[in-house]
Amino acid sequence: MTAEPTRLARFERRTEWPLAAVAVLFLVLFSVDVLANPTGTLDSVLSAATAATYAVFVADYLARLYLAQPRGRWFIRHLLDLAIIALPALRPLRLLSLAVVIGALQRAIGHNIRGRVIVFTASGAAIIVYGASLAILQAERDHNDKIANFGDALWWSFTTVTTVGYGDTVPVTVAGRFVAVALMVAGVSLLGVVTATLASWIVERVAEEDTAGTAATAAQIDQLRSEIAELTETLRSNAGPAYGEADHSTGGRGDA
Repeated sequence: MTAEPTRLARFERRTEWPLAAVAVLFLVLFSVDVLANPTGTLDSVLSAATAATYAVFVADYLARLYLAQPRGRWFIRHLLDLAIIALPALRPLRLLSLAVVIGALQRAIGHNIRGRVIVFTASGAAIIVYGASLAILQAERDHNDKIANFGDALWWSFTTVTTVGYGDTVPVTVAGRFVAVALMVAGVSLLGVVTATLASWIVERVAEEDTAGTAATAAQIDQLRSEIAELTETLRSNAGPAYGEADHSTGGRGDA
């Protein structure tokens, strides 16, 4: 008997895809804002639209906090969510909300472990690198000659997420350093999750093969026992009349 889903679980299930769509819209708006660097009316429109999408994530956080039981435990386990929406210095890290897109894609694939790992690795790496490139460019381009365009930012993101870190390009602003820390943690976490998932899958497959082998051996033993029992019964049924004839013949000679 399956347990009844909680109000929080039902809310998250209903809002998963709409929230993923809002996250993608936020990425598009943020990309235009950073890459085009608009001014005037367009800048105001983009800022208003970005603020609206950001408000959706704030409302989602507050709704999940209200529905969570117990709230204290949920609050402690989601401190990063609170930091992202509360601290102005972490505004570039709003791109972490794109994690809902990865989660939605994984659930769409189902329980295929290899498919989930592929989706998580590919989409996670692409979003992390692209989002960090946008964030570091926005934070550094007016303060750092080494990160003056998107190409420089993309190169920095690749060298940082892979923990290579050549050291020739480093952030100098507070926001840029926050992005760097988040990117390094995300890169290590991504590698750790993929490695752990693959290891778990291998262990599970080995266990399944062992179980299947044990079951097959037991079935073969049961079949062999059945064959032996049938053979024994056949021998007894065939030997019974012969023994009876021998006894009868012996008894006749004795009477003579």
